Amino acid sequence: MSKERFEDTFKKLEGIVTKLECGELSLEESMKLFEEGMRLSQLCSQKLVEVQKRVDLLLKAEDGSLQSQSFSFEEEKE
Repeated sequence: MSKERFEDTFKKLEGIVTKLECGELSLEESMKLFEEGMRLSQLCSQKLVEVQKRVDLLLKAEDGSLQSQSFSFEEEKE
């Protein structure tokens, strides 16, 4: 796993998306950026899975004991 911070990796990914959306790159440049974007996307996804596992492990029950509970980012949006 990369030691790069999630926020830095995500910011690079956003920059790549912006460049690809402008539509002014050659096919070769676009493919290189797309490949790099996919690599960064996988790193971000892996980091989120790690964080989700840690949250699941650290959630406390009302009695103060630690209990594993599922945490869904989708539930957080509601």
